[in-house]
Amino acid sequence: MFENLSERLDRSFKILKGEGKITEVNVAETLKEIRRALLDADVSYKVAKEFCEGVKAKAMGANVLSAVKPQQMMVKIVHDSLSEFMGSEHSEINLKGSPAVILVAGLNGSGKTTFSGKLALRLKSKQGMKVLLAACDTFRPAAIDQLKTLGSQVGVDVFSIPDEKDPVKVAQAAVSKARSEGYSAVIVDTAGRLVVDQELMDEIKRIHDAIKPGESLFVVDAMTGQDAVESAKAFNQAIDYDGVVLSKMDGDTRGGAALSIKAVTGKSIKFVSNGEKMDALDIFYPSRIADRILGMGDVVSLVEKAQEQYDEQQTRALKKKLVQNKFTLQDFYDQLKQVQKMGSMKDLMGMLPGMDKALKDVDIPEDAFKQTEAIIQSMTPYEKQHPECLNGSRRQRIAKGSGTTIADVNKLLKQFEQTSKMMKMAANGSLQQKLKGFRR
Repeated sequence: MFENLSERLDRSFKILKGEGKITEVNVAETLKEIRRALLDADVSYKVAKEFCEGVKAKAMGANVLSAVKPQQMMVKIVHDSLSEFMGSEHSEINLKGSPAVILVAGLNGSGKTTFSGKLALRLKSKQGMKVLLAACDTFRPAAIDQLKTLGSQVGVDVFSIPDEKDPVKVAQAAVSKARSEGYSAVIVDTAGRLVVDQELMDEIKRIHDAIKPGESLFVVDAMTGQDAVESAKAFNQAIDYDGVVLSKMDGDTRGGAALSIKAVTGKSIKFVSNGEKMDALDIFYPSRIADRILGMGDVVSLVEKAQEQYDEQQTRALKKKLVQNKFTLQDFYDQLKQVQKMGSMKDLMGMLPGMDKALKDVDIPEDAFKQTEAIIQSMTPYEKQHPECLNGSRRQRIAKGSGTTIADVNKLLKQFEQTSKMMKMAANGSLQQKLKGFRR
């Protein structure tokens, strides 16, 4: 996401390269390019103009230190302005109440039902809550079945009333059941339409008034740009929701919705949904998104993703194995699986500073580890624990069993050997010593 915007903004900053100071003339030229970049990202003209005026006011009033170049100062000003425009600080979801009632609204195809399942999994796995999903989309025939399927995937109960066409009755019954049976939270998945119409607005308002949710979330397809902003305004007028969820952020989105919604509606973006996997739901951090837009990476989010998959006990056990030279192919395979749980490799690499540009034209397939998995899974338990036993005949059998070649098997074993050495050096501290020596 944001690749084109990042590239255009980067070009705009180059206008200031080599300049000795910030002046009204070079700032005007830079802002002209920034405005074009924002419009190209499907940000409305009014919002783009307001943003650029704010940047200009900060730039002309900035006290540029002699050690800081004008280009660097402008990058910082734009970064801070982007962060402010998207909400400055991340906004927490309100889970007060017994049960906490969360209403999910949006148009058809925006990803409401999928988000409801993802949120249920998040509340269950990360906050230990007992969650009930309420199937209140009585307009779309397959919606209830879809929610039940998602509920079974994440291990969460789903409430529905067969043949009941009034979503208000379903919502009220779901909240009543959640209260009487000790559920911590109830997530109410509502109906949508292809376009905003009065019937939809009336329906969502009736549900909202009947159950009085502690948290109302509007789910919007990030790929719809300014259309997303217009629908966000309409729903906000109807139910005065508490926050926005941007879905399909892993798709071909230019970023206009993310940059515009807060400025237009005054509502914070609370979550971003990044794929079909049920754990692909992230909290929206404006400053981190600003980092990524400006090519600074998002190392904090990368570390958080790693911490979610690795605990201290696992890390200590792995370190002990490395130091004792007992790191096996099974351990190697387990580590790859942990990395896969963190998300797509391209997204993870894009969180490293500067890597988004390096990976711009690089295709990293989702099944990048599939061949590696096939090779290791074609080994016997003994071979995984004792890779030194893999002679020519064993390698030939493994290649045949995994549908690969002996050269592929040899390549994997070479990668395993190199990884083992690097991880062992990191575990006992010798890697840091070598890096220090290299720097000298």
